[in-house]
Amino acid sequence: MSRTLEPVGRPVRPARRTLVAARRSPDGGPGPAPAASSSRRPRLVLTVTSAGSLPLMRGFPEHLQRAGWDVHVVSGPGADLEALGEVVGGAHAVPMQRDPSPVADARALAAWVRLLRRLRPDAVLAATPKAALLGLVAARLTGVPVRVYHLWGLRLETTTGLLRRVLTLTEKATARAATRVLSVSASLSAEFADGGLAGRRPVDMIGRGSSSGVDTQHFDPSLVRLSEVRQAARAARLEPDRFVVGYVGRITPDKGLDTLDAAMRILAEEGVRACLLVVGEDDAAGYDPFTVHHVHRAGRVEDPRPYYRLMDVLCLPTLREGMPNVCLEAAAMEIPVVTTTATGAVDSIADGETGLLVPPGDAAELARALRAVHHDPVLARRMGAAGRRWASTHFSRPDLWAGHDRYLRRQLPKEGRDR
Repeated sequence: MSRTLEPVGRPVRPARRTLVAARRSPDGGPGPAPAASSSRRPRLVLTVTSAGSLPLMRGFPEHLQRAGWDVHVVSGPGADLEALGEVVGGAHAVPMQRDPSPVADARALAAWVRLLRRLRPDAVLAATPKAALLGLVAARLTGVPVRVYHLWGLRLETTTGLLRRVLTLTEKATARAATRVLSVSASLSAEFADGGLAGRRPVDMIGRGSSSGVDTQHFDPSLVRLSEVRQAARAARLEPDRFVVGYVGRITPDKGLDTLDAAMRILAEEGVRACLLVVGEDDAAGYDPFTVHHVHRAGRVEDPRPYYRLMDVLCLPTLREGMPNVCLEAAAMEIPVVTTTATGAVDSIADGETGLLVPPGDAAELARALRAVHHDPVLARRMGAAGRRWASTHFSRPDLWAGHDRYLRRQLPKEGRDR
């Protein structure tokens, strides 16, 4: 059922607001988790597996803190987690391994249980597979009343064999440990529910989806100086007078980059003077999908906006997504988008209006779509302008954050809603 709605286990830094002392029962053990009361803020734990995923929710923990929550963030150790410890109620490092590891997972689960007994939150909002599994199981064991699985994607979609069976079981276990499942796109909601992963849990979605929307005031082409664009072109050693196909994201097989490489080869054989601008870092050892000429690697960048300005089209040839942020960013930057009908990606554009959809893994169709944008500059400009309107209307970050706030408050026991 899908619905649309609006060092281990200790603080990274001894910030003033990071932790509160656990109440003790008369026998010296942990006392029962208290119900949220009007005398304190409701306490919320946000979690992802790796600190490297925290930029995907940049600004969201701080927004909820300002909105009246006592926010605590849990992830593996890293600089992004440490920085959050200064601006929210607390930041806590629990090392978690992305792949199945019984010993490491048991150790991490024990750390989670200790942490939640100490924090005694009113709600846990857990994203990414391992953090969601461990965090929500620990939350259920410790009696946290609101346990939301924030479904950002399904890794199992591109796996086979034993790993797929293991990931299927972990998704089912995560959903059982949750009180609600909150998906980031309509197609992902359907995939999760239709695959029997949700069980009896409802699968909700806020608005059109997305984990945190897009900041259209930041991703605004008028705010990027020409000098910044020129500097980005020099850094990437971009060739002049070529049609620039852009890719932004991790360099990993799940992104379908072999198909993009094949499509670029087709364009070259047809005489299209194109080049590929790749913004992102390697995420799979030994994987290098690019064999064509005229590939420019910018690596990981702090500000992708000047690189978006260099692109004639953004291409995301992905095999699976939750809701791809890069498509929303490109749309806000008035760049037409070519992506696939894969889960999540299909929801990230308006086909024929803000960009073009093609089947995943089909190099010929991908080349056809890129050629259509290349051959019709008027179409490209129209799609770019429509993309910014689409992103602003449906994926406004302030609106989405406010929707998450309301959604979480509705789950709280009645006495804890009004803060």
